[in-house]
Amino acid sequence: MAQEFTVRRARTSDVRGIQALIEPLVQERILLGKDLVVFYEAVQEFRVAESADGEIIGCGALHVMWEDLAEVRTLAVSDDWRGTGVGHALLDRLLEDAAELGLSRVFCLTFEVPFFERHGFADMGEETVAPDVYAELVRSPDEGVAEFLDLARVKPNTLGNTRMLRRL
Repeated sequence: MAQEFTVRRARTSDVRGIQALIEPLVQERILLGKDLVVFYEAVQEFRVAESADGEIIGCGALHVMWEDLAEVRTLAVSDDWRGTGVGHALLDRLLEDAAELGLSRVFCLTFEVPFFERHGFADMGEETVAPDVYAELVRSPDEGVAEFLDLARVKPNTLGNTRMLRRL
């Protein structure tokens, strides 16, 4: 029997559930930890998957980086719900959000290469952006932007991860 869940925009009341959901992945060094305040500041970027009984069972965020570029961040699914389509539904919703925003490229930094390949992402290799855009992006204090640009200061965060890109 299929388990029922819905994907919706995150609310501030979901933030502690989001943090609890990703904490095991932070401990496993799959995701970077974030302070609670960072989740509240970014709550509008998040979608959550909610089970029929109201439990937050998955989350993911879409962070706009430039006029045509965003990053999928913090995509996570509860262990009990892995393999049930929750991650796919969340990613599909984030890609829909990206299209609605008029973006043409979506980036991710991941260990889950086959999962993202199934959604049309490919290893981006050395690809970055035009020099004028690079000059603007390099000013950002955001770690995700630094990871996209493959800056030396974030190399410890990216070890073993693959930088992937999907064109919409």
